[in-house]
Amino acid sequence: MSPIVQGILTIIIGVGGCIGYFYASNILLDRVIFPPKTDDQGRNIRRATMVRPWLFLLPAILALGLYLVYPVVGSFLRSLYNRSGEEFVGLGNYVQMFSEHGFRVALFNNFLWVVFVPAGATFFGLLVAQLTDRLKWGNIAKSLIFMPMAISFVGASLIWKFVYAADPDIGIINAIRDYFGAAPVDPMQIPFWNNFFIMFIMVWMQTGFAMVILSAALRGIPEETIEAAIIDGANPFQIFFRIKVPQIAGTIVVVWTTITFLTLKVFDIVYTMTGGNFDTEILPSYMMDYMFRDDGRATAVAFVIMVIVTPVMIWNIRQARREL
Repeated sequence: MSPIVQGILTIIIGVGGCIGYFYASNILLDRVIFPPKTDDQGRNIRRATMVRPWLFLLPAILALGLYLVYPVVGSFLRSLYNRSGEEFVGLGNYVQMFSEHGFRVALFNNFLWVVFVPAGATFFGLLVAQLTDRLKWGNIAKSLIFMPMAISFVGASLIWKFVYAADPDIGIINAIRDYFGAAPVDPMQIPFWNNFFIMFIMVWMQTGFAMVILSAALRGIPEETIEAAIIDGANPFQIFFRIKVPQIAGTIVVVWTTITFLTLKVFDIVYTMTGGNFDTEILPSYMMDYMFRDDGRATAVAFVIMVIVTPVMIWNIRQARREL
């Protein structure tokens, strides 16, 4: 069967199944479980009203349990065994993992990513959003800045791989150095700083996302507050930092945490640029490395990543709800 036919059948069966489930569940609830034509009609209607939302949520709850809860619990239990799953090692995988230098390097690099990438992308996004709103060709500038969002992580990494190339005939950085008579260097092999060169790729890609969200927030600020500040003698810097930024602080936090959540899951950029070599390893690439070894630590690393991501996700959801 061709993939197109499979997709069409899946849509038909899925949509038809949902419609059939909701129709049948309503009939079962209203006519069988809590029939209205009884001596206790009012009570049955109230019971049906209380049960009905959970009846509609049941498919989603089952799907979340099957595709989210079960894999999380299963992954944790799997991390307590060796690679073959035959020998129970308890927390041995975690003890070995935390005692290894490579894991500590990956954990430290992840910390750098979480600190600098969301901060850089949010800062540049806010700066661009403010400046482009004052330009006649601001929409064109926004389109150009947003374009990297349409590129995959691998594609963006390949672009910047040419920028960072050690050959002066290819790499822009070394071409500039060669023009001034300096010897060529490979930015990807400079200890510690190579992480920032890689992080800049992520900042470059996510600045457009931050710009779009923050630009909409800036345009939603009441003009009355800005006019009042101008009348009181506030300069442009005071208007921006004391009037505008406090009013969009909630949106800034949402953008920050959203990029943080994405940063914690990044893998493609590091793998494409260095393969995790030269002390650029991060937790996802570290996990990928152990997936191909005779070791059970890959699942333990995956669980650690989930534990780190969960608080950020919860914080992001709470902030998003406050914005509604």
